[in-house]
Amino acid sequence: MSKKHRETLRGLFADPVRANIDWHDVESLLAALGAELAEGRGSRLRVALNGVRAVFHRPHPGNEVGKPTVRSVRAFLVSAGITAAD
Repeated sequence: MSKKHRETLRGLFADPVRANIDWHDVESLLAALGAELAEGRGSRLRVALNGVRAVFHRPHPGNEVGKPTVRSVRAFLVSAGITAAD
């Protein structure tokens, strides 16, 4: 995992919840963690990591992830056994 991936992971677990994380960085982090990424319908992204599955919606028209999505991604990572220390 690169320095950029570690920064994104720390950003996802930051408190208070951040809303300025770029979606492309989140996708790159998920791929670096070994997640299976599959395109869904529309702006959906299907993700599977360590036996845990989730579907996320890519933000649009902008690229920054909103606070509800950050909370969802954080919960998904915790369920998959990933913490900010990883």
